[in-house]
Amino acid sequence: MLTGKKLIKDFKKQNKETLSDYLNKIVNNPAVYSDRQKGIKPYMPENAFFFYAVQGTLVMACIDKCTPKDELADEERFHDEDPQYFTEDSHRTSPVWQLSETIKLVKQKLEESGNPWTVWGVLISESRFFNSDDMQDIWDEMNVTVIDKVDDLDDWNFSILTKEGLDFGKELMNVIRGFKGESEDPLSDAEAEFQKLLQDFLNDNSDKTGEREEEESETPEDDEKEEDDGGDFSTFGPDFFPDATIEQNNNLSVKVQILPPMRNPRAELDKLVGCQVIKKRFDELLALTHYNKMMSKAFPNAKIHEVSLHSIFFGRPGTGKTTVCKIFGSLLHEAGALSKGHVVVADRGTFIGTLWGDEERSVHQVLEKAKGGVLMIDEAYLLNSGSDRDPGRLVIQMLMQVLADEKRRDIAVVLCGYKDQMKKLLDTNPGLHSRFPNCFDFNDFTIDELMEITRRRIAEYQYHFTHQAWHKYKSVLTAAYQVRDPQTWGNARFVANQLERIFIQHAQRCVKEKPADRQRLLTLTQADITPIEVPRSKPRIGF
Repeated sequence: MLTGKKLIKDFKKQNKETLSDYLNKIVNNPAVYSDRQKGIKPYMPENAFFFYAVQGTLVMACIDKCTPKDELADEERFHDEDPQYFTEDSHRTSPVWQLSETIKLVKQKLEESGNPWTVWGVLISESRFFNSDDMQDIWDEMNVTVIDKVDDLDDWNFSILTKEGLDFGKELMNVIRGFKGESEDPLSDAEAEFQKLLQDFLNDNSDKTGEREEEESETPEDDEKEEDDGGDFSTFGPDFFPDATIEQNNNLSVKVQILPPMRNPRAELDKLVGCQVIKKRFDELLALTHYNKMMSKAFPNAKIHEVSLHSIFFGRPGTGKTTVCKIFGSLLHEAGALSKGHVVVADRGTFIGTLWGDEERSVHQVLEKAKGGVLMIDEAYLLNSGSDRDPGRLVIQMLMQVLADEKRRDIAVVLCGYKDQMKKLLDTNPGLHSRFPNCFDFNDFTIDELMEITRRRIAEYQYHFTHQAWHKYKSVLTAAYQVRDPQTWGNARFVANQLERIFIQHAQRCVKEKPADRQRLLTLTQADITPIEVPRSKPRIGF
């Protein structure tokens, strides 16, 4: 039996990929009443609303149609202004706040009519909220679930299926229609008949397993469990993250960096600026991984395609290699190829000690810490100095031996570094080419891509440029780009350094001028932009 508590819990689990199928399933549940209305005054008179209710619980799904853009959500009031969401050059009243206030009005009206209902809101938006992960707790307190990045809402079919036997539904809608906006926009007879035929078809072909899950009764213990919306990390236990210390010998130890897995790696990959070829290659690799998993489950005795996860990332500093590596591990964990999905970041200094045998001890410790995830070796070409006596060569040989062991499947090794130097490293050992078949090129960012990175970074702090300041910033960035030294150019790191300088200038100016309102406090002007020194390309001498 579907309860109101489970109805809300199920809505909280949905995302843009699962929402449509879930709505088609939920309207066919005999316990659910569904209806729709355009507009609820005074906060959202133009928004379409879809209602899903069981006795005593109402979920209000509000459609937020807007020009798709990146926004920074903020639910705090400032100088008695309603909460605002910010883009690079504009802002609007928070739709979550508007929906939350609408929920309060509907709940109050229901209580006045003698029906103390539980009311929950779902905002379905075409917009993209930068800081959605950070806002989850706040939105939960506002009794709203947010599903953003939903494309082309005009093409969506939000099905409803009113049920004559559920008398509470009529009482509910009589109360809600007191807040009616421009028009109720009822279905015509032909549309209603089409909806009924469509729902009958979907009901006949729906996932029976999902229906059985919905009918299972909840226990008090289930109610106490904390919802986990991004991956089964709770199963790892307290020892999931290994200690970051590598004991090279009794007198020397070094630290590695350990990056935890991401909860929504696909969304993080989609947000990356550029990297289109890398995204496509990731999709291909993950598709084959998913296919293998599906085949092994359906045909246990079938031969499975071999998939090597070991990869090489070619690229200069600041091109996103570490970020992509973190996403890579999380995606492989979601696909079932890695048991944990964390990333251990190492370099030459991690392996090379001061005593004979330090390298072997270090390699075994690092591999043990990376088990279940990704071992990323930054500037891996430094393991090859060109000397036959370089202990870095021993590290490469030991890695090759480990990677040849078919039992060690629960790890992915990623070698990173400048393209030319990495190719020289590969040439030193023919086996490296076969053990690392996946090569990804991280090209320098273009001016437009660096501007997009800038726009996203300032939005994280709720800043926005004036029109004149934006053009000045682009001129400064373009001038630095044109004289850059390709070997030392920082790409996204240069943007981060430039913005840090701008933020400092902005802070000093605001302390002196004392802006009168929030808008001015968060506005970056021409006076805040001062160029920083750029290492220039060294001219060649000779002919």
